[in-house]
Amino acid sequence: MRIGELASRAGVSVRSVRYYEEQGLLTSTRSPSGQRHYTESEVERVAFIQRLYAAGLSSRTITELLPCVDAPSEENSDAALERMAQERDRLSAHIADLMQTRDALDGLMATARAHREQLRTAVAC
Repeated sequence: MRIGELASRAGVSVRSVRYYEEQGLLTSTRSPSGQRHYTESEVERVAFIQRLYAAGLSSRTITELLPCVDAPSEENSDAALERMAQERDRLSAHIADLMQTRDALDGLMATARAHREQLRTAVAC
């Protein structure tokens, strides 16, 4: 199938398919005229790549996980699980940082509200 059909069936843009190929996440064969051609299995692969992106993984990390899909083995599975655990830890740390930032903003907002209330009270007197 050609790139447009793959994109349509996988629910992504043609640009995304090209990007996946540039990143080494997807391969195609080329016709004599240079058109990309994909197999039926690439539809599922693109959907899988989309799920990995939706989980917050980068293309570099996805590249590290694909051997588990392309050459299933206990070793590849263990490596993929370890890499996903590292990414989960990274995301958890980022979430903790964001929560601290949100708490700091909440503190600033409380201070601003209190100051605003003091101004109202001073004007009312």
